Amino acid sequence: MSLASPTAPAPATGRIVVLCAGSPLAAMFINGVRKRFPDVTVLREAPESKWTIMRRRARLIGWTEAVGQAAFGILAKLIGKRSSARLAQIMETYDLDPQPHCKASWIEVGSVNSDACRTALAAAQPDVVLVYGTRIIKKATLDCVRAPFINYHAGYNPLYRGQHGAYWALVSGDRDHAGLTVHLVDEGVDTGAVLYQAVSSFDAADNITTYQYRQMADAIPLMIQAAEDALAGRLQVRGNPLASKQWFMPTLWGYCRTGVSTGVW
Repeated sequence: MSLASPTAPAPATGRIVVLCAGSPLAAMFINGVRKRFPDVTVLREAPESKWTIMRRRARLIGWTEAVGQAAFGILAKLIGKRSSARLAQIMETYDLDPQPHCKASWIEVGSVNSDACRTALAAAQPDVVLVYGTRIIKKATLDCVRAPFINYHAGYNPLYRGQHGAYWALVSGDRDHAGLTVHLVDEGVDTGAVLYQAVSSFDAADNITTYQYRQMADAIPLMIQAAEDALAGRLQVRGNPLASKQWFMPTLWGYCRTGVSTGVW
């Protein structure tokens, strides 16, 4: 019979809030966190309209690129349907549950930057706020409670900030950085101090619609560890010498051209 060390510290406990969107990946994230912290409070923001998203992207990268990204979004849905067997395999292998259990208890806040969200955060009095899949969080929300905000980003920061980090790393031939980051949240785009990072392994059957599901399996234990660290008062940031670059969703034509030339889809 083996006995646990009498000096091992007890798992930290405290109040945890999850800020998220309403996707199946977000449900996987919540369900994974709840295996360790069953009483988390979930604040869910509503999705933005496609028109709002396109206009914002157009301001950043121009209308041609924004329209190309929207066209890719349509293709991605088709790719996702064709990848259903691989997605099911990932979820079974890594025990990822995409069902939004206890959804009736989730608090709808409209936006993470709304008064409703800040009111809900203040009422919850969290010791740590875990973030996944939301829009950029503004200072007013970050400052409304005295708790660290910790985000899971599906890219290896700061080199692969933004969207589809693993895809762009693979396209760049940079498998050593095809991974994910757990980091503190600031007002930038995935620019907060790094807490944990991991490189994910992918199957030949994976593509741009399955990478994030595989990454989620690696991310959940690290987010739980980061939450434990925050509750125990032992958060430690890690230096990272990589260059910083923000990436965006590919355009339809860029995705097809890159797939043909590199074999990365």
